[in-house]
Amino acid sequence: MKTSYSVPTDLMGLSNEEYTTIINILKRVPNYTELGIFSVMWSEHCSYKSSKLWLKSLPTSGAQVIQGPGENAGVVDIGDGLAAIFKIESHNHPSFIEPYQGAATGVGGIMRDVFTMGARPIANLNALRFGSPEHHKTRHLVNGVVSGIGGYGNCMGVPTVGGEVNFDSSYNGNILVNAMTVGIASIEKIFYSAAAGVDLPVVYVGSKTGRDGIHGATMASAEFAGDSEEKRPTVQVGDPFTEKLLLEACLELMATDAIVAIQDMGAAGLTSSSVEMASKGGVGINLNIDKVPRRETGMSAYEIMLSESQERMLMVLKPGHEDMAKEIFKKWEIDFEVIGSTNDSGYLTLIEDGKLVTSIPVAPLVDAAPEYDRPWDPTPTQPIIKTKDVIISDNLESALKVMLSSPNLCSRQWVWEQYDHMVMGDTVIRPGGDAALVRVHDTSKGIAITTDCTPRYVLADPIEGGRQAVAESYRNITSVGAKPLAVTNNLNFGNPEKPETMGQLVGAVKGISEACLALDCPVVSGNVSLYNETNGKSILPTPVIGCVGIIDNISKSVSFGFKASEEIIIVIGETVGWLGCSLYQKQFTGKSTGAPPPVNLNDERKNGDLIRNLIADNCLTSCHDVSDGGIAIAIAEMAIENEIGAKIDFEPTIPIHSWAFGEDQGRYIVTTNKPDYVQSQASDVGVKSMVIGVTCSDTLTLPGTRPISIEQLRNCHRSWFPEYMSG
Repeated sequence: MKTSYSVPTDLMGLSNEEYTTIINILKRVPNYTELGIFSVMWSEHCSYKSSKLWLKSLPTSGAQVIQGPGENAGVVDIGDGLAAIFKIESHNHPSFIEPYQGAATGVGGIMRDVFTMGARPIANLNALRFGSPEHHKTRHLVNGVVSGIGGYGNCMGVPTVGGEVNFDSSYNGNILVNAMTVGIASIEKIFYSAAAGVDLPVVYVGSKTGRDGIHGATMASAEFAGDSEEKRPTVQVGDPFTEKLLLEACLELMATDAIVAIQDMGAAGLTSSSVEMASKGGVGINLNIDKVPRRETGMSAYEIMLSESQERMLMVLKPGHEDMAKEIFKKWEIDFEVIGSTNDSGYLTLIEDGKLVTSIPVAPLVDAAPEYDRPWDPTPTQPIIKTKDVIISDNLESALKVMLSSPNLCSRQWVWEQYDHMVMGDTVIRPGGDAALVRVHDTSKGIAITTDCTPRYVLADPIEGGRQAVAESYRNITSVGAKPLAVTNNLNFGNPEKPETMGQLVGAVKGISEACLALDCPVVSGNVSLYNETNGKSILPTPVIGCVGIIDNISKSVSFGFKASEEIIIVIGETVGWLGCSLYQKQFTGKSTGAPPPVNLNDERKNGDLIRNLIADNCLTSCHDVSDGGIAIAIAEMAIENEIGAKIDFEPTIPIHSWAFGEDQGRYIVTTNKPDYVQSQASDVGVKSMVIGVTCSDTLTLPGTRPISIEQLRNCHRSWFPEYMSG
């Protein structure tokens, strides 16, 4: 005979079916705290219930991979006994509600994911998407987010070295703030989160627990419905000074052999950290709620377990090491408290005031989380747009200046100058180029890092857009001379319950998978952020790719700015003048239509291998990949960087605007003093190359234009952001 029960009016984001499943697991009705624990563990944000079916298809292994998805961050071997540890994560909803704290705590959270595994963070990046510049909230959001990122990263003493900033009206009600961190660790000292063993002390370290961020994971798993201001209490508050102390204390303890397992208290706080550690270790865990350090009075077990207060870690130690560990944290003025122990029960049990208040089997919290095969519709195939339907009548010089000063192509110098990108003294290539390059301290090695995505391509063709996001990040890393090793992804989409949106996610994952396989760049970590929409209006599908590469000798790296006059300019790769889905089309017609440029993954691999070999042979003096805006924008950026001009005396056989602004893939602009050798090497491996001009003093001459002052172009390129932000 079935027991009857009433369904609560507040299911905390769970469906009626999910609530029924919980009843069947427990064989009773959950109490309020238990329901809260299930709700956050089974939220979209924590369980990936709409996406994990498809995430399983991503390539995650390779000779260079030490740890793939499933841990706090991914780990790849960079040689000489060292590993790069990295991940990207979203803090989208919190940053829209409270831009400074939302962005700041996003940076703090991703850094904890990295140093939890034993790595000292060496670089931060971010991928930011805002609404239309004309929207009344955009300037406020840009200012708050940039200030929050800079405020947290600068205080931590970790350089912010790269990223993206883009604008589109689809983000008016739901901005994207994706934060990435890269750290370096010894392969012999990597820490994991599996709490294997019984009768081991469970230790809480870090800031005290407050009521901030309660149900933040649930909030991040639902679309906005005009109530974002009401959700302000679910946004966490960050303290970078405490995190800096926590970082140093953790790294000092990690130098000993005291730690069995360690986990950041991120989304869902003490709940997710304790459950995930116990689940991976195959053990039960008992927590005494009364021992949790807190900064507010009268907090219930529910509030303590679901709080997302920042700068906190959960550790499992070897017995007998508690006093030694406590002394380390005391020295750094960080709270340290033994709050429980592991056991062989297989249950999460909570004790409050000496009474058992919660008893939940650990395994179902993770293993029985829903996995949905949601209905999805493929995105309709878009037509190939004919060049004549896009080109405007304006002359090339005028079009170039308009493009360079547009919100999505103008210089981001205003943004990155607010970040300390040189702290630690190891930044080799600063923000503004294709990829940042950071020296591995006390070595000649360099870590190249980038983020990239072209959402308008993904909207038009999710598979092609997914391929392109990986290929573009691959080209960015290659452009500085580094070998791409692996990627982390942040899949930002709308409501997965809509077949159209789910089809975008499925297509993007397919495209990412194909590109990662073809380019030998496995996915080692990542994040999925769904329900990015407001009142039913979705963002552009935005699967951001963060890529990490290695160069063994930083002295052989190149950057994108022209270095001297009288150097030969060569285009590597084929140009056909693809204007469909281009920024040129968007700028001058107000629309983004047609199929995006196709990505030939075989050509990407061949062209990338050629570029890296030429750089390693000291044959190239500069290199810039051709992306948004096409060849003309790439050349102008190269000229502006060091105020060295160029004369392009090549006569295109296609319409000049499509040659200048077409966004054909797989291309690089390079300069060299050895043009014959470069072209012979390209020919030998079946890569198209073409000499198009020569660098010169201080003007840029494109086919059919008069010489244009580099100073004019620089003013066009660098003025929009500061003028916009000054109002």
